[in-house]
Amino acid sequence: MTVAITPELLRRFDVPGPRYTSYPTADRFVEAFGEEQYVLALQQRKVSAVGKNTPLSLYAHIPFCESLCYYCACNKIITKHPERAEVYLRYLSREIDLHTAHCGVGQQVSQLHLGGGTPTFLTDEGLRDLMSMFTRSFTLVPGGEYSIEVDPRTVDEHRLAVLKELGFNRLSFGVQDFDPDVQKAVHRVQPADKVFALVESARKLGFDSVNVDLIYGLPLQTPESFNRTLEQVVQLRSDRIALYAYAHLPERFKAQRRINIADLPAPAAKVSMLARSIESFIDAGYVYVGMDHFALPDDALAVAKRQGRLHRNFQGYSTQPDCDLIALGVSAIGRVGATYSQNAKVLEDYYDAINRGRIPIARGLALTRDDLMRRAAIMALMCQGELLYEPFAQSWLVDVPQYFAAELERLKDMEQQGLVCLKPEGVQVTPMGWFFVRGVAMVFDRYLQADRNRARFSRII
Repeated sequence: MTVAITPELLRRFDVPGPRYTSYPTADRFVEAFGEEQYVLALQQRKVSAVGKNTPLSLYAHIPFCESLCYYCACNKIITKHPERAEVYLRYLSREIDLHTAHCGVGQQVSQLHLGGGTPTFLTDEGLRDLMSMFTRSFTLVPGGEYSIEVDPRTVDEHRLAVLKELGFNRLSFGVQDFDPDVQKAVHRVQPADKVFALVESARKLGFDSVNVDLIYGLPLQTPESFNRTLEQVVQLRSDRIALYAYAHLPERFKAQRRINIADLPAPAAKVSMLARSIESFIDAGYVYVGMDHFALPDDALAVAKRQGRLHRNFQGYSTQPDCDLIALGVSAIGRVGATYSQNAKVLEDYYDAINRGRIPIARGLALTRDDLMRRAAIMALMCQGELLYEPFAQSWLVDVPQYFAAELERLKDMEQQGLVCLKPEGVQVTPMGWFFVRGVAMVFDRYLQADRNRARFSRII
């Protein structure tokens, strides 16, 4: 499979494009969608059969970090003052109460994710308080996915034990690169032996799954230096690996202006790093789940892919059924029914809305029927690797080849490249096509096809 993935093919798809954690993508949200529309969606969920029978997903954004990582494109606040997090938690509690006033107390939750920023910026007491807020207002069901993003510099074995005690069963460590020079260049120094020790501690404590994040395309990286990192990651043997391409967008993300553009690897070097990464992980026995995610064969994510149960939401690939997502905290993005919504991006605006007794929705989108259909098509391709006409037609009452005639015509070129197979029964992504599935999905993005300004997105490769 990897032999057919030529550098020429990788270069051809080295173009900007969405990651499709949602469709339509967040850049299509509008300020005309506000709290009133969001509350209506919550109330509709409360009385609907879906709301009564389908568990929720929860996401909480913790924006604080002690130091600035120069590559970061997240919504974060750099501070050395832990008391700022104490204030923030009080507002999160009030925001939860504003939600339950409309959707009810005790709704079941099968997936919880803490992201940031740095969630482990919170003290043990702060994490206990936050989990108490969740258990007070929601019912966390047994067997759910309860995950947290972890900066290895902020935890030790004792802190991991606290996370396990609080109910977290999945960890994601931000590694990015083990090379000391690269770490200095992005202002994130963390010795490899510390990460190895933390992963070993997580195994002993019984966490269900441990993920490590890597980034290729960072300053001072070379194919040779990154190959050394890959060798260490393979030795680490984490359950999951997320491999991201660095997107240098200094005009959008102020932190990236501290990176010397002359230190960034050339496109050919990035292609080499990606190709070697794919080869290394597959040779080491990892399953390519999709896009930039790999998992060991017995990990729940790999099992879900084999069984056709893979789903995708704002946190990426998931084993949990497709469900509504309530997002809490500054800038957090959620989905309820046929709507998307995002909280205020600036902390002061977020606090101000809650002080006025309002859920701090700043913008969002009510999806049209065409949006919903295209979302279903994109998610089918990205999660199951195929778009079957008959079941899709039964669900949406359309002639699929006719409705997507223009898209299927554009896919013919990808078929020539060996990325998809166009069959009478539907579109199938080939094993090689899985590595370019974002490019396949982009064909069905009506907004993207009409708008050629794609520079706001990260590159596929």
